[in-house]
Formats: sequence, C-alpha cells, structure tokens
Amino acid sequence: MGNPRIDVVGMGPGSREGLTLEAEQAIREADLIVGYTVYIKLLKSYFPEKAYLETPMRQEAERCRLAFAKAETGKRVAFVCSGDAGVYGLAGMILQMGQAHQQVEIRVFPGVTAALSGAALLGAPLIHDFCVISLSDLLTPWEKIEKRIRLASEADFVIVLYNPSSHNRRDYLRKACEVMLLYKSPETICGIARQIGRDGEESRSLTLGELMDTDVDMFTTVFVGNQETRRIGDRMVTPRGYRNV
Repeated sequence: MGNPRIDVVGMGPGSREGLTLEAEQAIREADLIVGYTVYIKLLKSYFPEKAYLETPMRQEAERCRLAFAKAETGKRVAFVCSGDAGVYGLAGMILQMGQAHQQVEIRVFPGVTAALSGAALLGAPLIHDFCVISLSDLLTPWEKIEKRIRLASEADFVIVLYNPSSHNRRDYLRKACEVMLLYKSPETICGIARQIGRDGEESRSLTLGELMDTDVDMFTTVFVGNQETRRIGDRMVTPRGYRNV
C-alpha cells in the first residue's frame, strides 16, 4: 500500500491548454481523480484512462470525506477544482479535514482562476489594485457581500464578480450594480467573460449602466473598472500610471 496522499489540483478555466504542467502531472500520476460532476466530465475527455469519483453540487463536504477515505486505502488521489483550488475552491476544506487525517499527505497545486483567464480575454483590466467578490450567498449573507461591494467601490478598486447569477439569484447582479453606482459613474468601463476556456467562450466590454440590465449566469465572470479604466480598441485596460505612455 502506498503512502496516503491527496493532491488538490486547480484545473484552470477548463481547457486542456489551461492546465499548468504541474497540475497535469499530478492528474497523470493519480490513481483516482475526485471532483464535481461538471469538472470530471471535462477531464474524462482529456484523460479517459483514469479512474474517477464524482459528486454533484452542494456535496462538497462529502466529496472531501470520500477523498480521504480513498487516500487511506493507499490510493494517490487528485482532488480537482476549477480555476484555482484556493480561490473559492476546496483546498481550505481539505486542509481543515486533514487535521483529523494526519497520516494523509496533502499538496496543493495552483491553477489559473477566472479573474486572470477572463482578464486576458478582455485585455488588461487588472493592471492596478483589484478585488474579487462572489455574489453567491450560500455561505456568505447578502448583507456582508453588499458591504464588501460598497467599500470596494468607495475605494475605487477594479472589482471582479464571481457567481453573478443563478436560478435563485436572478437579480443579484442588478443589486450589486445599484450599490456600485453610488460610487462609480454609469460610464465606468466593464467587461464580461463567459465559458472561459470552454466551448461557447465569449467576452465583451460594456458600461456599468449597461451591465445593470445584462443577463449573466454562473459561467460568467464580471469585471467592473475603476475611474481610470478605459477602452483601447475593443480591449478593456486599466492603466497603472506609468509616465510617458
């Protein structure tokens, strides 16, 4: 029996090319790949020879427990998350549970999170200070999310919004825009990136006023510029203040 081990792997935006070399190596060396159903479906097309174990949405804790149970049988487990496992992923839960499984070695492999891959599609919106805020209130109350949006807007951060909408949160992006418009101009340059690195990938820039009435989904990442953000051609760019440019 091998040494118990879990490699927590950020698989990037979803394309094979979006995997880092070390993430791909960890997946290739694994005896078993554990993850959310949607991510496992993607990986099966890239690594059909591997063994997989999947669970649906909202079974994150059970997924982590299964990973430890399999690792303790001597299997080398690759526990995969989209983007970066440490950015709204499950690296934290795995490390927390690991306190009760001291014999299991845990390693974390970073991946390209949607803020970075989406920014590359749009141009260069994150050149200056920015923050990332999730609009999902499954684990964070809306009151706290709203406060974070308000303070980030008041400080004139570029803001990246994850999980901007779902079946039960159709109006959350509008609510977020209403808060941001207290501090940002309706003409603030924004951008949306959808299905990054997957079939149907698309991106476009628009104003904050236009964003307010834009339909988005859970596969969309939203970028809201600061006072300096501008359009250069069809690209969204936030200058950093270099002189003589």
